[in-house]
Amino acid sequence: MSTVLQHPTHSPDPEATAFARKAYDRLAGRYDLLELPMEWLAFRRWRRRLWGRVKGPRVLEIGVGTGKNIPFYPAGVAVTAIDLSPRMLERARRRAARYPDRTIELLEMDAQTLHFPDNTFDEAAATFVFCSVPDPVLGLKEALRVTKPSGRLHLLEHMRVHPERIGRWMDRLDPLIYRLTGVHIARRTVDNVQRAGWVLEEVTDLAPGGLVRHIVARKPQP
Repeated sequence: MSTVLQHPTHSPDPEATAFARKAYDRLAGRYDLLELPMEWLAFRRWRRRLWGRVKGPRVLEIGVGTGKNIPFYPAGVAVTAIDLSPRMLERARRRAARYPDRTIELLEMDAQTLHFPDNTFDEAAATFVFCSVPDPVLGLKEALRVTKPSGRLHLLEHMRVHPERIGRWMDRLDPLIYRLTGVHIARRTVDNVQRAGWVLEEVTDLAPGGLVRHIVARKPQP
C-alpha cells in the first residue's frame, strides 16, 4: 500500500460544505423516519443487491449517514465508513453497536478531502450520497485515489431521469430543492463518475426513467 497522501487538485468550497453538514445535522434525528416508506418498498432490497457484490478485504463506505447499510456489510470485510455530519455518525455508531461481529470503523470526514493514502481500499461504495456532495467530481476523484488499481466503485444513486422533457423540469427545480434540503435532484452522476476517471462497467436502471441507478465502475490500471 502506498504511503503517499496527495491532495486534491482544487479545494472544496467551504461554504457549500458547511451548508451540507448543517443540512444533514438538522435532518439526522428524523432522517430514518422520513425515508421509512421507501426503505421498506425498495431501498433495503437495492442496498442488499449492492452490498452483495462488494468484495474486500478493505472497503470504504462514503456517506454512511445513520448506518442503513451496516446490516448488509459482507461477512469478513473490514469497512471504514465516513460521513460529513457528526449527528448522522452518532446514529450510525448506535446501529454499528448492534453488530459486534462486524469490523467497522466510523470516521467524521469530507468525501471531497479523504484523509487516506493512495491505494488504501480494495473497493468503495456509496448509496444516495453523490446527490449531496457539493463537488461530486472532486469526491469521486478522491474515491478513485484511495482505491487500489482495478478496485471497484459501487454506487446506488438517484439522478436526472432519461426523458429529456422531465429532466428539464428537474433542472429547473434543482436549485430550490437544494436550498430546502441540501440535495440535488438533477445530478448526472453517471457522467460524473466518468469525468472523475473511473471506467464504467455497469449502469442498471432500478426505477422508471433511470431515476435510481446502480453503477459499478473500475479504477484503471496505472
